[in-house]
Amino acid sequence: MTQTRLAVDIGGTFTDVVLELADRRLATKKVLTTTRAPEEGVMRGMRELLAEAGVALSTVDVLVHGTTLATNAIIERKGARTALIATEGFRDVLDIAYESRYDQYDIFIEKPVALVPRARRFTVPERVDVEGRVLLALDEAAVATLPARLVAEGIESVAIALLHAYANPDHERRVREILAGAIPGLAITLSSEVCPEVREYERTSTAVANAYVQPLIAGYLGRLDQGLEAAGFRGTVYLMTSGGGLTSLEAAARFPIRLVESGPAGGAILATHVAALAGERKVLSFDMGGTTAKICLIENLRPETSRAFEVDRAARFLKGSGLPLRIPVIEMVEIGAGGGSIATVDAMKRIVVGPGSAGSEPGPACYGRGGERPTVTDADVMLGRIDPERFAGGKMPLDAGKAATALAAHVGRPLGLSDPVAGFGVAEIVDENMANAARVHAVERGRVVAEATLIAFGGAAPLHASRLAEKLGIRRIIVPANAGVGSAIGFLRAPVAYEVVRSRYMRLDALDAAAANALFAALAEEARQVVESGARGQRLDERRTAYMRYVGQGHEIVVPVPVRPLAAGDAGALRTAFEREYQALFQRIIPEGAIEVLSWTLTLSTPNQLPRALAVAARRDGARPIGRRAVFDAAAGSFAEVPVYGRADLAPGQSLAGPALIAEDETTTFVSARFDARIDAAGSIVLERRS
Repeated sequence: MTQTRLAVDIGGTFTDVVLELADRRLATKKVLTTTRAPEEGVMRGMRELLAEAGVALSTVDVLVHGTTLATNAIIERKGARTALIATEGFRDVLDIAYESRYDQYDIFIEKPVALVPRARRFTVPERVDVEGRVLLALDEAAVATLPARLVAEGIESVAIALLHAYANPDHERRVREILAGAIPGLAITLSSEVCPEVREYERTSTAVANAYVQPLIAGYLGRLDQGLEAAGFRGTVYLMTSGGGLTSLEAAARFPIRLVESGPAGGAILATHVAALAGERKVLSFDMGGTTAKICLIENLRPETSRAFEVDRAARFLKGSGLPLRIPVIEMVEIGAGGGSIATVDAMKRIVVGPGSAGSEPGPACYGRGGERPTVTDADVMLGRIDPERFAGGKMPLDAGKAATALAAHVGRPLGLSDPVAGFGVAEIVDENMANAARVHAVERGRVVAEATLIAFGGAAPLHASRLAEKLGIRRIIVPANAGVGSAIGFLRAPVAYEVVRSRYMRLDALDAAAANALFAALAEEARQVVESGARGQRLDERRTAYMRYVGQGHEIVVPVPVRPLAAGDAGALRTAFEREYQALFQRIIPEGAIEVLSWTLTLSTPNQLPRALAVAARRDGARPIGRRAVFDAAAGSFAEVPVYGRADLAPGQSLAGPALIAEDETTTFVSARFDARIDAAGSIVLERRS
């Protein structure tokens, strides 16, 4: 079925809008993000793009949306005034956390600050055991005293996280009934709904984070929905989730914590489709925008996924230094390295880039909007990689003089460097930051990063991909068409999907097949309620997994479960599947070791159809440049003129030699002297490192 569809990705600096017409042609637009009212930037971008394309909003069938609003609200501590209600005696779960230090030898260690301070944590007498049996009935009289205290504290949202509520949610539901009856309009999150899993700290942290961002996201989605309706939109709105699927507006407003990595997830989906078109099996996805850089490993056309994620880490690469969330997420590393990342010189006379960003307000110095601190974009302008007159297709010219002034004042003069060398220093540091993140991400997963092909997209990634590849020893880079709005295009390729999870302890040597089948039936019904309306009659694919471990171990691994009713005899097949996955991760198994299941998951999704690889013959007619520009050559210490090519003028099969620049409206690809470039059958730029 052909449809006209819009995709919108709100980033920290730019809001990207993509229009896909019924014949699959794309039109794109980048506008500055309106931080104080994000829906204004969204509506402006859509109006401008639709006007240029001659399309009425009323004829658009689907709008797919991803946003970093939830993540930014947590990081910047700009969420709702939130309270936590816990079981009596468990007020300090958020402070006790893992009872360990993420860095044993750092005497100045800083733990992540809880979203709910201790003064806004309340408890009620009740107790449920690990199997859901009520040991102490809920004290409803104690619950009835809470509304007055919540009102006095000015509470806007409440998280309810009672002990073992994943096994029996009745007490949490009753607390909600009492609070909702006393305080109409109060936002309430139940841990048994947002994260019905074992591990008290992670479940409580996830419920608190959801409550913290719910009023903000629900309010934003409501205003956007009203704005769309007033503008004549009659189609369906989907939200991109961090797990790589699309969900309904209602589900997103209820569980906004699932949106924390929605933009980066779209980028990983785009990279998967690009890899399929290019016939690549090992890929490193590199998404660098205005505020952050995201790096993701993709093997055999499947991004790595997880149910564990940390946000707002105090230490960039140290597990345990952030706030844990138990949500479906595409695994990636994200660092503060974007075009707007601010460069400074520290007390040890080192150039430091990020994680702070100039964002869209005021933006880099070269934007001429009041920014005075130098950024990565200012460095790229200084180095000649960005043409100030052609930025954003010439609709947003940059001020090269202000870029030079900012670099000289904050980097060049403090270190005694010329303006170009100062700019190169900033670019080199941010490239090394990203290379280090990629190395750590690959090593933690037992991968060799040099074996991967780099797929670069986002407004800044094509400018830095060559140097990043050189640092990592990568020999091939792919820059897809419309790379500057890559994540938004990825939204259009995502399936409608929803994952649900439930903790139910079971040992394999005592497998209760009937209980497992009843659990999967309940999970399937919950997922179907979310995805069926968006499936529009399409077949739904089902995937089941179990989180299993040897008895006595502290953590589980993910094991596939057959999509059919289980029988007692399936214990052997599940053991075989567990040992296969365990062997792949740890190179050994424990013969005859007892195995247990802690949690079960089920995912329903529309078919995720990947394209077939395309081939194109090389053309003898070489690419012709549209001009030349002086670009700083660090090896020579001076500027040298390089050819500039218009991407729209390059045809599949054509090739060119580096150093060169390939310019388009949304970004520019810098081909370093160590690479040659060609255009493949899908219209992507493929950079091959010379032998």
